[in-house]
Amino acid sequence: MPEPLADDSALEVVVVPRSHELSENFHVRRALPSRQRRMVGPYVFLDQMGPHVFTAGQGIDVRPHPHIGLATVTYLFEGEILHRDSLGTVQPIRAGDVNWMTAGRGIVHSERTAQEARQQDNPLFGMQCWVALPQAHEEIEPTFLHAGKAQLPVEEDHGVSARIIAGSFFGRRSPVPTLSDLFQVDVKLEPGAQIHVPAEYSEQAIYVVQGRLDLGKDGVYEAGQLLVTKSGVAITISTSGPEPARFILLGGEPMDGPRYLSWNFVSSSAERIEQAKEDWRMQRFDNVPDETEFIPMPDIPGKPVRYP
Repeated sequence: MPEPLADDSALEVVVVPRSHELSENFHVRRALPSRQRRMVGPYVFLDQMGPHVFTAGQGIDVRPHPHIGLATVTYLFEGEILHRDSLGTVQPIRAGDVNWMTAGRGIVHSERTAQEARQQDNPLFGMQCWVALPQAHEEIEPTFLHAGKAQLPVEEDHGVSARIIAGSFFGRRSPVPTLSDLFQVDVKLEPGAQIHVPAEYSEQAIYVVQGRLDLGKDGVYEAGQLLVTKSGVAITISTSGPEPARFILLGGEPMDGPRYLSWNFVSSSAERIEQAKEDWRMQRFDNVPDETEFIPMPDIPGKPVRYP
């Protein structure tokens, strides 16, 4: 467990993610939701996938599964995933690209390693987040958007590279359309580089991807930790040691009320989530073309969990 934070710390909480094995030797680290912090802005879910190298013939196979009331944000540092969904979308995502899938009233998708990529050893390393939708947009028609690496604006200066994945930050805006006030940025720091992170939104966090970050009086933090900053507090980040560092900045404005979460469903209504569960059990969702498998509805005891 991390040491208790000082009263004058710029950090509100430090989350050390728990690890889950999705398939043999392939792990994800789940930073949100956690006991210490349920949401950051509209971000209700944050997973680090890998890093992992699949041997030839192997890969990731996430069978078709449903979502409602959220947008999934997939961003890779290494590797490739083939996305298919019930809209008929077939879209590979590669390092530096972003897939933004808005579930709205309901969508089904699968995530797999394409057969061509399985011909040799293939790496996979990335982030997947869920963004809760505003109440006015929870039941909109589902959509999917892919933005290639070259479409995303990059701010560079003195050993710092910041790619704007979504929303607006550092005076640059991503072309990815969002339904709430949020941001997500991929930042790389060369050894000895430093970056000042302004307090542009009410809720902001830093997820350490690689290397070590020096936060001055707040100390040094290793990869695989989520650092939630205090509202209204800017922070200066440097590399620690001779290695480069990489981290994800994310956050936004607080949601327009609490959200309930259960399995792959997010909603402002617990009853709506129960309806989605029954719809999936009865296979009322649209199918993913050319897919015959699916993930059955698990037996989840109790009511949906309310956040925050």
